[in-house]
Parts: sequence; structure tokens; C-alpha cells
Amino acid sequence: MRIHRRGATIPLAVKLPRPALLITLALVLGLAAFYRFGRSIWQPVKLKAAGEKTVAEVVSSLEARMQKEYPELEVLTDGRPLALIAFKEERVVELWKETGSGWTHVRDYPFTGFSGQLGPKLREGDLQIPEGIYRIEYLNPNSSYHLSMKVDYPNAFDLAKAEEEGRAEPGTDIFFHGMAATIGCIPVGNRKIEELFYLVARNGRENTRVIISPYDLRQSRRGPEIDAVTWEAELYDSIRAQLEPFRKP
Repeated sequence: MRIHRRGATIPLAVKLPRPALLITLALVLGLAAFYRFGRSIWQPVKLKAAGEKTVAEVVSSLEARMQKEYPELEVLTDGRPLALIAFKEERVVELWKETGSGWTHVRDYPFTGFSGQLGPKLREGDLQIPEGIYRIEYLNPNSSYHLSMKVDYPNAFDLAKAEEEGRAEPGTDIFFHGMAATIGCIPVGNRKIEELFYLVARNGRENTRVIISPYDLRQSRRGPEIDAVTWEAELYDSIRAQLEPFRKP
């Protein structure tokens, strides 16, 4: 409906009947929930329509190679926890597997690139690789960096510290990925990300622990002192405690 005033046309909002308004609201909320929690249903359909790869297709394409290169593959993908431990100063990712009698070191995967410096990530665009205890949020088989696995930064600890300090944008989109270029992520090259992607996918991303440390705190009783924060001792004590079970012979 429109009304005219002094030559101007002014639209009037059309008021929906209350039942129609409630149905519309329910549909919007339902679609939002489906988008957020129904990824396993809608994403394969979307990818197929776009001609893109699925996680299952990537895993299948790597099966023969992984069977050949990892004699222990059946154990590595039996659903018991995996751990990816990244040391920034050493620029290496250690892969560990829980075998029932403790954690067993499997292999090391060197970084192929690096950005930032020692210390936690604080804000969007600071080039920092985060430090803390994380998990894998999802796998991306169509990454611009070959393949990628998203780390759930910022976690609850990161968000709490950002809120305390009034930092509105602590950053996001942190991945393990292929290639060598990076801005705050952890690249390990295309061949190695294929291996890690396969293992995490087959074993279950929900069964994967991620620890990112400034350096090997198993060898040091002190973490770095970071001028920009006052809570580094709290952070590094928690990382050191998480690293305790992961001891190389």
C-alpha cells in the first residue's frame, strides 16, 4: 500500500497476520539451524552440483598410496584419538596416536612456511599462528591451499581473554593446509597435508586433539614472556600440562 503526500510516494509496511509472521519466523530459524548443524546433509549436495570434491572422494583417491606408505594405517584410523602438536619455533607438526597403552609418536611434518612470531594470536591481521589447545572444526577438500583442516580458533580461552581486554576482533580462519604461503596458518606442503587430511578424516576429526605451542615446552619450564599480554603464564602452563603425556623415547 502507498500514500501520497505533497507529490511524494511513501510506501507503508504491510503487516502480516500473526500466524503468517510466526510461520515466517519459524522457517527462517529452521533454515539457519539447518545451515549451521546440517552441513553433513547439504554440503555434499552443494559440492556435487558445483562439480567440487567431497571429503570422501579425496580419501578414496588417497587410499592406495596411504596403504603403501603407512604400514600402521589400520591402527592409525581405528577411531582412538590422534594428536597434532605444532611447535612454532621448531616449525614442525608431530603426529601422535593413542594406542591403548599410551601415546605413540608416529611421524613429524615440517612447516613449509611461517608468519608472525612467538606468542598467541590477539587480533585479525596480526599474522600470528595461535597458541593453545584446539580441535579440528571441519575439513575442506576444495581449499585454495590444496587441502585444509580448520582449527577452532578462537576457543573459549581466546574469547575470554579478548573480552577482558576489549579486543573485538581476535581473528579467525586458522588452518593446517598445503602449499607454502601462509598468513597465520600452518602449511605443511601438498603431499603432507594429503596424509594428515586422510588420517584425520578416516579416524574422525572429532577424535583429533590439536596443541600449538611457541616451542617445545616439554624441554623448558618457562614459556616466552610476551609484552602484549599479562596472562602468558596461564596459557603456557596449560599447554605444558597438555604436552606431558607426549614423551619421545
